[in-house]
Amino acid sequence: MIPAYDLSRFQRRRRIAIAILVSVIFAALLFVRSAVTTDNTFHEYVESFGGAAILVAILGRTWCTLYIGGRKSAEIVRGGPYSVTRNPLYVFSTIGAAGIGAMTGSVTVAVAFAVITYLAFHSVTLVEEAYLKQAFGEPYLDYMEQVPRFFPRFSLFHESETLTVKPQLIYRTFTDGLIFLAAYPFFELVEYLQDTGVLPVFLWLY
Repeated sequence: MIPAYDLSRFQRRRRIAIAILVSVIFAALLFVRSAVTTDNTFHEYVESFGGAAILVAILGRTWCTLYIGGRKSAEIVRGGPYSVTRNPLYVFSTIGAAGIGAMTGSVTVAVAFAVITYLAFHSVTLVEEAYLKQAFGEPYLDYMEQVPRFFPRFSLFHESETLTVKPQLIYRTFTDGLIFLAAYPFFELVEYLQDTGVLPVFLWLY
């Protein structure tokens, strides 16, 4: 069995690794530009999709916290978003990552962000599943058989009869999610600096 302490330590390392990866990607994007900037309509559509995806991610992550509320390693939560996928927080975070990528106006960057995020979370879920199988045994194995790991199966949706809500966790999740919104001013600034020649463009992506 993976001790809870080791799982917590792994999760902290995972957050640090993801933070480093995100920093490297954002640094690289300083020198990347959407190849469809001449088509302002399409460019705006892609950015609008990005804004909508970020909004979905913020609201979705907050919705998940209503159910999980610090109970992730204490009990099996199966209602609401956890009834259609075992990792809805990661699903919404991946949607948010796609949204951040789309704020560049590039479909390629949006897809790349989503794929990289999915792969990062996939390795995390394998470790977490090993811990949860040992911690909960047969009930969690049944949950694994009935509910998909990542991609939602909406036909399974059902609500919990009651919820125990922890407001502080909800506020924190919502506030943390607002960091996604920082993508808009960041990429607008990058575009301005590229337009003025301050930043060179080494790669054009559709």
